[in-house]
Amino acid sequence: MFADRATIIIKSGKGGDGHVSFRREKYVPDGGPDGGDGGKGGDVIFVVDEGLNTLTDYRHRRKFAAQPGEEGGKRNCHGKNGEDLILKVPEGTVIKDAESGKVIADMSGENRRQVILRGGRGGLGNQHYATSTMQAPKYAQPGGDSIEIEVKLELKVIADVGLVGFPNVGKSTLLSRVTNAQPKIANYHFTTLQPNLGVVDLDGAKGFVIADIPGLIEGASEGVGLGLEFLRHIERTKVMIHMVDAAGTEGRDPVADIIAINKELEAYDPALLKKPQVIAANKMDAVYGDENEIIQKLKDTFEKDGIRVFPISAVSGKGLKELLYCVSELLDQCSKEPVVYEPEFDPALRFFKDEPYTITVADDGAFVVEGPKIEKMLGYTNMDSEKGFLFFQKFMKEQGILKDMEAQGIEDGDTVRMYGFEFDYYK
Repeated sequence: MFADRATIIIKSGKGGDGHVSFRREKYVPDGGPDGGDGGKGGDVIFVVDEGLNTLTDYRHRRKFAAQPGEEGGKRNCHGKNGEDLILKVPEGTVIKDAESGKVIADMSGENRRQVILRGGRGGLGNQHYATSTMQAPKYAQPGGDSIEIEVKLELKVIADVGLVGFPNVGKSTLLSRVTNAQPKIANYHFTTLQPNLGVVDLDGAKGFVIADIPGLIEGASEGVGLGLEFLRHIERTKVMIHMVDAAGTEGRDPVADIIAINKELEAYDPALLKKPQVIAANKMDAVYGDENEIIQKLKDTFEKDGIRVFPISAVSGKGLKELLYCVSELLDQCSKEPVVYEPEFDPALRFFKDEPYTITVADDGAFVVEGPKIEKMLGYTNMDSEKGFLFFQKFMKEQGILKDMEAQGIEDGDTVRMYGFEFDYYK
């Protein structure tokens, strides 16, 4: 079966512990501390691979872990950093937190590489803890913990146009006729099991990507059949082509079919019905003349709502040019921005949510914030980058730390100090 969903467990690498050791050299009776720092744990990184179009690689393996960092060594030797874990996915894969269902990342648009879990920071060796009063520290910092979470991967096909309809109305035939796609075609009464994509090239107009969305059935939005497996692929499309059998060869009512599919779309996500639609009334090669009572009924029912009806024959090619140019015009009126889902959840925030912290005011008036969650989060955040600093600000706000500092009287311009980091507070 087409693999468009998978649930896996991912784990970042634990940071290597700092080392406790002392110089032992001839003629140096009291050598100082020389314990090296531990290596950073490996990150878990998702990367878009253009050669993939399914999530099959994640159907038969559940656990994926990055390498831990190595412990620091004597003589100031730094532990080796753990290797990052690179997980390749097809474009359009949405990564969600399995527990909450919230989006962690959408591997679409310009987002080709995303660090999902950061490895633990390496612990500091005992050389960092020597002071004038403690010249032989026997303590080194442990490495930062790893993070392990369960995530759901969902592939949502990226196409400009979605081709929808009940099984056996000719969608695969149309796709093979107007694009370079080569779907399997036969007189099946059951549905194609995977979306097929193809590129439509038009003279004097912009081409577009069209996806044959596997046949829907009534009850699809409630999980009947394979409905939910495929409805997600329509979310990214900008225009929908409803395909029906205008010759009545299957004994179905095309008007009722379109109404039924629109009900399923609305039940899944009401926003889907706001997308422009056209109707491709197929199999006109089996009809005498250019119209019949089915075509007229379709026009009477839907064209008053602005949904145009095009009598076509996917076999002979009749009417396809008019249909495709109309779709191209509709796409020109749509937003050019790709449909990309915004992140709703950061795994690190759950990892630190229950750990305590303290806020004290130093003698110089600086607000000192300390606690395991602060130290750990700093170890996972690149404070030198604007994006990293904004992420840390979001963490402070969501954890209630900013609110607690305001309750203690912090004002604009006051200094905030956290484990060697210092910055000015501005609301």
